[in-house]
Amino acid sequence: MTLEFMDKIAPYIPTIKGPKKPLSLREKMYWTAGIMTIYFMLYNAYAIGVSPTAVSQPVLQLISIIFAAKIGSLITVGIGPIVLSSIILQLLNGSGLLKMDMNDTTQKSRFQAMQKLAAMSIAVIESAVFVISGYVPVISSAQIGIVILQLAIGAIIIIFLDEIMTKYGITSGINMFIAGGVSFAIVAGTIKILIPEAIAAIQAGGAAALSNAIMAFGPLFFAIIIFLISIYAYGMKIELPLSFEQLRGVGGRLPIPFLYVSVLPVILATALEESLSVWFKPLLYNVGGSLGNIAKFIGLYQNIGGTVTLNGGLLYLISPDFPLPYAAPYGIGNYATYFTYLATHTTQLFMPWGGFVLVPEWIHMIIYVLVFVVLCVIFGKFWVEMTGQSPKNMAQQLGDMGWQIPGFRRDPRIVENVLNKYIPTITVLGSIFVGLLAAVANLTGAIGTGIGILLTVGIIYMLYQQLEQESLFETYPMLDKLTK
Repeated sequence: MTLEFMDKIAPYIPTIKGPKKPLSLREKMYWTAGIMTIYFMLYNAYAIGVSPTAVSQPVLQLISIIFAAKIGSLITVGIGPIVLSSIILQLLNGSGLLKMDMNDTTQKSRFQAMQKLAAMSIAVIESAVFVISGYVPVISSAQIGIVILQLAIGAIIIIFLDEIMTKYGITSGINMFIAGGVSFAIVAGTIKILIPEAIAAIQAGGAAALSNAIMAFGPLFFAIIIFLISIYAYGMKIELPLSFEQLRGVGGRLPIPFLYVSVLPVILATALEESLSVWFKPLLYNVGGSLGNIAKFIGLYQNIGGTVTLNGGLLYLISPDFPLPYAAPYGIGNYATYFTYLATHTTQLFMPWGGFVLVPEWIHMIIYVLVFVVLCVIFGKFWVEMTGQSPKNMAQQLGDMGWQIPGFRRDPRIVENVLNKYIPTITVLGSIFVGLLAAVANLTGAIGTGIGILLTVGIIYMLYQQLEQESLFETYPMLDKLTK
């Protein structure tokens, strides 16, 4: 299927025209600054009819990081519709259900029109789901329709801001929105949470006042450490020599980065774990009869302070539901108290045949890390196969472009065998690395979250490579100095 039906629909879908002439770096910077200003205005503007103080669920904070959103604001949905529509269509195309040749201008325009139409449709659906499900707290039921309309409009604005950024800015809107959202969360968290904690520690006095004040910045220190490790990991790669068959003496290199699948395994694994806790909530809460014991074993949901939360069961053991070292509602004042909590707290695991069993929190921590890493490996291998990055597909692409590996015959099967020595192993190792790094970031309470930091570093590194390829550092020496 090549989406021929989009030829009749595409003219009615609004499109942003590209610039008539190439833009200078200064002009791209101006456009980027303007678009990000609009984004942050939407980010900090709550929809009329929403109760901002009632938004407190951890799963929503995670969704906000991944999708550059802020629950309750006009961009509650964020870039979710863009990402979801892109993933679905890319998977359909990679699996062969859609047969789109991206080198063909007509087919590419159809694909882009379909992606935009799908994103706008998903924006409306997700806006309704967030409000109707109660994840976006509405002041009164009479305002549900108005809130859904505002969220849908905000999501559609983000879709067009992304298109404008892609055509007029320094990179895609998705990248800038994620990096901007995470950076804002780090700065805002430091100002609103960590600095007041440090001031309170000093005002409390005592011999440990200074050390407590320094420890208050622990989440920021861990975020910096994760940031530096991520930068180093993104620079690790294996380069295979290539030669061009048609022209002797013309060669190149095929880079196979250590993070071959980037942070996608972490995003998919986290989304699955959090989605399970959300999906099972209406299924397992208040289940009675013969199925009640099984429901409690899978996930124990309890009403605490008027909010139904996951507090036990298998779903809790694989979930990242840990208190934050700087979160006052948990009674955690510093890392000493936090680690004491992890060492002494217990989780309720209901056994259908023997009642409740108390599981130490450190076992919960180990199970969470192990399951999370395994999921990252599974999703990493799945993503490589489904998106055309497997050794077989890469060998075919290199052959189609006329490249070959020196010393080997130009046979896709030979090239595939060579790539098989690297890509599968690097995929597994890279997935394990990002999984462990994200898990450690979550357990240490690194501000900005592990996923957010990994995403931001990846975006910055990709932007650096883009600017380097365009030889902008030679044209603008000051830019080179700023990146040193």
